[in-house]
Amino acid sequence: MILGFRTSTYARDIYLYGNRTFAQVPVEYTEPIKEYAANTFSDAQLLSALTNGWVTQQEYDDTLAYKAV
Repeated sequence: MILGFRTSTYARDIYLYGNRTFAQVPVEYTEPIKEYAANTFSDAQLLSALTNGWVTQQEYDDTLAYKAV
């Protein structure tokens, strides 16, 4: 079961604070985190996560794909 409060916490930790990676969260949360981030964080925040090395290029691209949906 995917819990919303965990999704948002994981997303903030990964994209805003850089103190967690996708490898450190349960795999079933990967896509919900990306979708949450795409719909919640600004483009600048997402780009900052990439620039700081908190997400990979692939994770960044996957996240941006949810903005188009």
